[in-house]
Amino acid sequence: MTDVSIWLDALAGSHDRLADLIGELDDEGLRSRSYCDGWTIAQVLSHLGSGAEILGRIVDAAVAKEDPPSPDTYPKIWERWNAMGPREVAEAALSTDGEFVEKLEHLGDALDELHFTLFGGVRMDAVGLLAVRLGEHALHTWDVAVALDPRALVDHDAVTLLVDRLTRMMPLFGKPDRADVGRPFAVRVVTTDPDRVFDLEVADTVTLTRVDSTPDRDERAGGAVASSAAVLHLTAEQLLRLAYGRLDPSHAGEVDADERPTIDTLRKVFPGF
Repeated sequence: MTDVSIWLDALAGSHDRLADLIGELDDEGLRSRSYCDGWTIAQVLSHLGSGAEILGRIVDAAVAKEDPPSPDTYPKIWERWNAMGPREVAEAALSTDGEFVEKLEHLGDALDELHFTLFGGVRMDAVGLLAVRLGEHALHTWDVAVALDPRALVDHDAVTLLVDRLTRMMPLFGKPDRADVGRPFAVRVVTTDPDRVFDLEVADTVTLTRVDSTPDRDERAGGAVASSAAVLHLTAEQLLRLAYGRLDPSHAGEVDADERPTIDTLRKVFPGF
């Protein structure tokens, strides 16, 4: 998925979903606990709002062909957002987040030609920038949504785009050293909606490799799946939440694993953030 407009539409849709969720919350609702450990809904909004402000400055620098803002400037931004009350932060977050989406939309075709320097000096194109923001935005929006409705799912448009980016992100998300997994192991992961097949390997690092062929979903041994110690059947939405540390038993939905310890071990490998 290299079409910038598709990614931008998904980000705009995630913004709209967040706005709908927040629209009817009173101050007590904004102070209530989100799914994100230790954060209220207002604090999730503060994080998304400050992130939109910082990314907006990074985009402005790229357009002007200037150096991006120094990370030394971030703490003052975070302090200002952290000092806001629940109602103020909700209004500011939705406004700043919407302005960031509009900034990208107004760039039109020029957005395809830009490159951005993000945190840690990483350079990426427009799809890379949008993927980073969409992953953060869609999952944190789910943090709010599921606090209000335990049946909530991550936005489907975001899932469809982000699931194939997981091959790049799993080495960053996986923390096998924290999980005490013992010896290395491999899992064949078969997803639906969209249909994908991956090989997930956990050793000193974590790798996720897309497999071109799609085995029969009822197959448990032999053929294409013989190379893995276990087969894990998930929706793509569940795999995304697993990678982001958000597939706890209470919010997993139905998970089909050949070996029950597999999913429990993988939860430890992906502690979330």
